[in-house]
Amino acid sequence: MLQRGLVPDFPSQALAELQQIHGPATRTAESARDLRNLAWCSIDNDNSRDLDQLTVAEALPAGAVKILVAVADVDAIVKRQSALDGHAQQNTTSVYTAAVIFPMLPEKLSTDLTSLNFDSDRLAVVIEIRVAADGSLQGSDLYAAAVRNKAKLAYNSVAAWLEGNGPMPPEIATVPGLEENLRLQDRVAQKLKTLRHERGALDLETIQARPVFVGDELKDLEIDQQNRAKDLIADFMIAANGVTARYLASKNFPSLRRVVRTPKRWDRIVELAAERGSKLPQEPDSKALAEFLAAARAADSVSFPDLSLSVIKLLGPGEYVVQVPGNSSSGHFGLAVKDYTHSTAPNRRYPDIITQRLLKAALAGSSMPYLIDELEALANHCTEQEDAAKKVERQVAKSAAAMLLESRIGEKFDAIVTGASEKGTWVRIFQPPIEGKLAAGSEGVDVGQRLRVQLIHTDVERGFIDFKRAR
Repeated sequence: MLQRGLVPDFPSQALAELQQIHGPATRTAESARDLRNLAWCSIDNDNSRDLDQLTVAEALPAGAVKILVAVADVDAIVKRQSALDGHAQQNTTSVYTAAVIFPMLPEKLSTDLTSLNFDSDRLAVVIEIRVAADGSLQGSDLYAAAVRNKAKLAYNSVAAWLEGNGPMPPEIATVPGLEENLRLQDRVAQKLKTLRHERGALDLETIQARPVFVGDELKDLEIDQQNRAKDLIADFMIAANGVTARYLASKNFPSLRRVVRTPKRWDRIVELAAERGSKLPQEPDSKALAEFLAAARAADSVSFPDLSLSVIKLLGPGEYVVQVPGNSSSGHFGLAVKDYTHSTAPNRRYPDIITQRLLKAALAGSSMPYLIDELEALANHCTEQEDAAKKVERQVAKSAAAMLLESRIGEKFDAIVTGASEKGTWVRIFQPPIEGKLAAGSEGVDVGQRLRVQLIHTDVERGFIDFKRAR
């Protein structure tokens, strides 16, 4: 982390500030609506303790539905230019390594006083989204509110229940009306997702592996599957981020947009499609790519994650840019949306805190908290630090993977090429799902190609895993 400009420990000034914070921010009579009576719930990972958002739905006439997304008001405690804010601005993100989490904000805040914890009164910025029966946006609103989490739920158990593969989580039964409310949320999320895909949003699926420890000993890498509950939250967050971006534009405020530009390696994506008997246009077209991906999933669901991974690598990374009122937006190619920001995870992402401050100023009718030049510098810094954090996470993940493979030198594996550039060629073996460098035999191979490899070297300390092409 230090080598990449990330600070692992909180500075003494920030810890001193933390000692002076004795409770959550409280509501004043005129500043926020009281929505604590609604059937709010959180859905997150089994072990998540930094809860950034709650959701609830309300049926409207003619099949329409109002979705409310409550986002933790982190700015109510973490004030701009404070020492706590300075550390958050330095790292810009929580760093999730296989061994330990380095939170952007101290756990006293991120998992307690600024977290939307179960059975706790908290301040939030609420994003209201009114969705028509066909999944289209009817209207929206934003406002401050006091909220209370009535049920802390987990993705896997909620997904199993929604998909008919498991019992209803017992927490749901303790809240009157929550079962029906969650099913309503699920139906709306499905409509939102369908409509986005019709407009060209890419439905990608990759294999994410997490380390499994028994005590302090690494035992395995376990695949973390996408599921319906994760989709539900993702669809609502995409909608909420779009509403946030457009709200700031409507108030003539700048915003920190999250963009994925038109892919530079579209020619290779075209080649991947041709290898599977499909034809894509010569110019980048998200809708055509979405249709190809849907057909590829239907034809071969087993290998689809490998195709998805190849496409993601070729699309390129996301970045933060400043959207000045009146200027055109680059948009998000993968989501097929023009207006998109990051606003729903302020406990773990600094761009979301910046957006929250802009939102609160716009809601209050006060002046902008940042100059355009400041936002430009912050956008570049957040992009760079996000990249640095991902590199740290990948390096530690590779060290974990190297630990698992160090006793298997000489074994051969089926693999797929996941990266090819002047810096080198990378492959991912299928079982266990581990990525490493193709140190020998990389001539003529490209992203998406399958091949047989042999493990020739591991270095746990440096996180190196080297393969050579096997014949």
